Order: sequence, then structure tokens, then C-alpha cells
Amino acid sequence: MSVQLEIRDEIIASMKIPLPEVKKELTKELAFALYARWALSMGKARQMAGLTKREFLNELASRGIKRHYTSEDLSEDVAYAQSGE
Repeated sequence: MSVQLEIRDEIIASMKIPLPEVKKELTKELAFALYARWALSMGKARQMAGLTKREFLNELASRGIKRHYTSEDLSEDVAYAQSGE
């Protein structure tokens, strides 16, 4: 399933984003907004935004969005660290 979002031409024309970059930038903005609302995991938001993990984390910091880190994430990290891998 895919979803298409319709934005009127006059709104796109009023954006201060070069036309060839509009789709990419709007997709990235949506990915960060969904992540900030806890509606999308970091992995899926990163995938949607088309960014590496480092790029995504840097962008989170620059936007003042706190990284989601649950007790389950901590348990996984501890188990990974203790496994010696």
C-alpha cells in the first residue's frame, strides 16, 4: 500500500524550496514529524527520510527532537554489550 498526498500547485510554488527538492524535503519533514509524535520508529523514519543513522541522529539533535529510548531498547543494548559481539 502506498499513500499519495496532494498539495496544490500554488502552495508548492510558495515554498522556499527548489522545485526539484520539494518531494524529498516534504517526505523528510513528514518522517521527522511522525517520529516526534511516536507514530514511527527511528528505523522506519530514517528509511522514509532517506538518511543514514548518523544523519538522522544529527538532524534530530538540530531540530531539538528527543531520541526515543525505551526500557526495552536499554535491555537490548545491555544484552548486546554483555554478549561481547
